[in-house]
Amino acid sequence: MPELPEVQALAERMAEACAGRSVARVDVLSVQVLKTFDPPPQALHDRAVAGVGRHGKFLDLTADGGPHLVLHLARAGWVHRRASFPAKPPSRRGPLALRLVLDDGSGFDVTEQGTTKRLAAYVVADPARVPGIARLGPDALAVTGEELARLASGARQRLKTFLTDQAVLAGVGNAYSDEILHRARLSPYALAASLRPGQTAALHAALRAVLGEALEHARAVPADGLKAEKKAGLAVHGRAGETCPVCGDTVRSVDFVDSSLQYCPTCQTGGRILADRRLSRLLK
Repeated sequence: MPELPEVQALAERMAEACAGRSVARVDVLSVQVLKTFDPPPQALHDRAVAGVGRHGKFLDLTADGGPHLVLHLARAGWVHRRASFPAKPPSRRGPLALRLVLDDGSGFDVTEQGTTKRLAAYVVADPARVPGIARLGPDALAVTGEELARLASGARQRLKTFLTDQAVLAGVGNAYSDEILHRARLSPYALAASLRPGQTAALHAALRAVLGEALEHARAVPADGLKAEKKAGLAVHGRAGETCPVCGDTVRSVDFVDSSLQYCPTCQTGGRILADRRLSRLLK
């Protein structure tokens, strides 16, 4: 799933490509993708693009006069820059969910791979009307150490859940939460409210460092290569069975129904192996 660094890099690339351009048309090619009906996508037509930004993991293209095209790429969505398009929308859509064509004939294809369709598009007058944006917590790259400590002290969650709960902290997903906890040398099963001041400071430093490094990397990689290049910079996520680059221990995994987490026992849990299937206790 694209997370804050990838979505921010996409927003910056889209903003650059849209500078000085207007929206020629928006083709909604999947009946499932559009979650709103008023205003319709046609409200964006013939309007200058005022900017492209980000709210957590949501992309936000703003047209002159107010309409916003908001995209949530979910687990398997992506945005592809196109220099030109055929005159007519494709008859066979495949993974193509939405197409945004600019007045110079260039634009973007929004695609989603796989059979589970969760990609979402919204056309709204105000991004706050998108439920997922309305519930967002502070942005993960902007949160201060003091604010993070306050959020953690009142959370009845394990750290993995705390970091990935968008209502608590916006922008962090499964991959970077594993990386942040590994960098901070904290167990994903530790309770957020139990952190000592030094641990909270380490968590904040790791949050800023991991996301900052990933963003700089994402800015340097071509957009279509971002997904593949993302894993290249990860220390533990997606690397179960491999060697931890810090201590040399074997990276372990806890598997859930539709996701998993990875961690290093030596770096994060005092050598203990975490119980699987969402159990909170540690195996001795």
